[in-house]
Amino acid sequence: MNSPQVATFLDLPAGSPGGSVELFLDLYTGPAPLIPARAFMLQPPGLRPPLPAGLELLAVGGKCLDGPAFRRYVAALRRALAEALDPAGISVVHLQHLAFGATPALLRALPAHPSIALVHGTDLIFAKAQRDQLRVLRESVRLADAIVVPAAAMADRLLDLAPGTDRRKITQIPWGIPDHLLTTPPARPPHRPGQTLRLLYAGRLTAEKGGAQLARALSAASGVELSVAAPRREFQALAPVLHRYGIRAHYLGWLRRPQLWQSFAEHDVLVMPSTTLEAMGLVALEAQARNLPVLYQPVPGLTETLGASALATDFTNGPLLARDLDRLRTSPSLLPSLQMAGRANAAHYPLSTTAAALADLGKQLG
Repeated sequence: MNSPQVATFLDLPAGSPGGSVELFLDLYTGPAPLIPARAFMLQPPGLRPPLPAGLELLAVGGKCLDGPAFRRYVAALRRALAEALDPAGISVVHLQHLAFGATPALLRALPAHPSIALVHGTDLIFAKAQRDQLRVLRESVRLADAIVVPAAAMADRLLDLAPGTDRRKITQIPWGIPDHLLTTPPARPPHRPGQTLRLLYAGRLTAEKGGAQLARALSAASGVELSVAAPRREFQALAPVLHRYGIRAHYLGWLRRPQLWQSFAEHDVLVMPSTTLEAMGLVALEAQARNLPVLYQPVPGLTETLGASALATDFTNGPLLARDLDRLRTSPSLLPSLQMAGRANAAHYPLSTTAAALADLGKQLG
């Protein structure tokens, strides 16, 4: 029998966009995964997408958030996991999110195994808005043996939602970015003061990501151009807002990560206008590692991760944003100093350190 592994499950269709998905794939899949695991996602409708080594798919439909249908969905996930897993080959369970369907399904499928819950941020957002998801979150907090948050702000939000949480369960382990990004960054042509400032938005365009606020605020700015790398449907939903404010955005598509990393060299600043919270903002760290400065809204999570290594602004205040963009566009020293600070900051977050800390925590529970 093979040595015991982690069991983990992200109940999103394979190929879904998002930082949580990329972190999941980085940690648990590939020819030499950082954490050996039985790692599952959902079978998407239609043709089976290309899969990284080690990723398994569960053909369970009915994904939803509340009511009797949600309970039936969790039961179907539990049955699929019970058929796929040999409990004797599992050492510890990694729960991706404190809410949604995968977490209660794994807890029911492997009730005797130690479990570590990884808080990603979307679970906190949905638990605040959905009664059934809040119930799942509170049950998961009670049943999990350890709870991992990437930033202290996430622990604060969790305790607001589940004030009875045993604080001794909470451990802070920052998420990380692939180690190879932290080697010598690629050369990039310098931005000459007064040139057009090339802005890049990269990521999901759900409401809490601040796309509408970005469009409104940029209407007060001059000397800038915006590129967007996001899922097509989400960009199409934002397009009328961009048009309303007279923003002509260059749509890059939903880029594979190597393509995104290459695109960093074609822009001057990554913008992060998130409105609520971010678990960490991994794309910001990836940009910093590749020599791209970051302009961000100081929300919980981002403030802790980026601090003074990036430039904080207010994307809800058009004139203030315009002044900050003009400083970035015209100052001969601001962008180079942010590049240097960003590289130093990103170097604190290698993914190998995240994986080692999670493995050590699992050994302690075992």
